[in-house]
Amino acid sequence: MIKDKFGQHIYSEDDICNIIMQGIDISNTAFLVDTDDVKNTNSFTGLQTLTEYNIDDSSIEEFDKKNQENWFMPSSYKEMDIAEYVLGLCNNDEELQRCGGELIMYQERNLFNLLKYMKYLVDTMETNNILWGVGRGSSVSSYVLFKLKIHKVDSMFYKLNVNEFLR
Repeated sequence: MIKDKFGQHIYSEDDICNIIMQGIDISNTAFLVDTDDVKNTNSFTGLQTLTEYNIDDSSIEEFDKKNQENWFMPSSYKEMDIAEYVLGLCNNDEELQRCGGELIMYQERNLFNLLKYMKYLVDTMETNNILWGVGRGSSVSSYVLFKLKIHKVDSMFYKLNVNEFLR
């Protein structure tokens, strides 16, 4: 495996074969492969997780702009209605109102994909018994992030203003 100038991991066909031979499940992982034989390898593995790597002559800024919507998470998270999910976690009208207002702010800033990814990240950490911090900084003022378990500070209880986070 090598890295390109953007820090992307590029795998050879041999790398992929070695990973598969070690019994590692690659069904939910995307791989960039330095080969023209991606279709054959995907066919062999029965997966569609391998993508052919093409050299990109973009600047790092251009690369970032092109890939801002390219989130590496399972399609079930990409397709979820994150607003409906968060609102479903609310237990009363006060929580619904707070989350609804915050979700509008997240939507205005085009951050729904980030919320979906954070949900995926938390679920992955819980599944694998990985501990993460209680929360810090201005992010603890977001009740939506509290409901998604990204932090453990109840911003409504402490009367924290979400504008401290989403300025």
